[in-house]
Amino acid sequence: MGEIWIKEAERLGGGSIGGAMDTPSAPPRVVWHTTESGTGDTSFKGVADYLIRIGAEPHILYDPTTDRLAQYGPLNQSARALKNDGLTRTNRTGAVCIQIEVLGRAANPFTSTWQPGPNFRALMRAIRSWGVPDAWPGGALAERYNDPNVSRSRTTWATKGGHYGHSQIPGNDHWDPGAINKNAIFAAAPVTPPPADSGSTSGSASTYTVKAGDTLSGIGAKTGVKWETIASLNGIKSPYVILVGQVLKLKDSTSTAPAKPAAKPVVSVAHLNVARAKDVPAPTGHTTYPAEVKIVEDALVKEGHLDKGYADGSWGTLTDAAYNAFRRKMGYTGSAATGSVGLESLKKLAARHGFVAVA
Repeated sequence: MGEIWIKEAERLGGGSIGGAMDTPSAPPRVVWHTTESGTGDTSFKGVADYLIRIGAEPHILYDPTTDRLAQYGPLNQSARALKNDGLTRTNRTGAVCIQIEVLGRAANPFTSTWQPGPNFRALMRAIRSWGVPDAWPGGALAERYNDPNVSRSRTTWATKGGHYGHSQIPGNDHWDPGAINKNAIFAAAPVTPPPADSGSTSGSASTYTVKAGDTLSGIGAKTGVKWETIASLNGIKSPYVILVGQVLKLKDSTSTAPAKPAAKPVVSVAHLNVARAKDVPAPTGHTTYPAEVKIVEDALVKEGHLDKGYADGSWGTLTDAAYNAFRRKMGYTGSAATGSVGLESLKKLAARHGFVAVA
């Protein structure tokens, strides 16, 4: 089983939007939509509320210009963003059918102007955790309404896992998400490539060219190499989904290839200031970018400025006061020691506690 709730995502609504899948033995899939709206926080809130009001919630709402990510319901249940195809409940097709509404318009493909960041990579991590292949089995995406080049094959939809546009789903007449760059979706969240061959002679070796839908566990079964070893060699964690076209050099469990160091987490100043603006006036426990806020709070706990019990991912008044205390410790005074989070002070905290501060 893959991720049910994405820890980096905000929560929207009551947390339950659908039910069990009708064909859980069918391949997993994702459907990309566009909201036909503007972008930014004002549009995000307006669209989020509107989809709840009309009962058409997807699983995910994503802003490609701010990397803001929110989730309505669990990924292992259905959403409500598709029309049925006769008696076929398209929202309930597959092991999972993850519905993603992207702020933007089909006429202006969002991959031309987007700014994908850590939240988009978290979204792709969750998608891959269900074994959804990095593939678009439905063919061409629509470039306009009623585009004759678009297929809505019932057979493809029923039998092929991967990524689909709303325009490719049988029983539906929308043309979103437009002619987005399909390869850019995967390129924005690359899987760690295999390491260069170090010339080690320990263990036997073989190569395997990856095809659509392959996973490291699947390759392991085909080559007789344990998937744990393959994952270790390639620095890839569960569910071991890798990009089509890669050639892996695999070694058996006698290999002693060194493990790659873990990547440092990234915290955005812009995200912290959005969280600060939203969480402080909101009810206690409100979160906006909880994963990044929690990294900073944990660092402030270690600095001795925040009680561990308040490191909860919500940038409340105590977190604000703790960050101000850290700035004073670093020599900031007056207005420089209060207010919005600055990149310079965040870099100082990051250097002391093992994360990366970015604008």
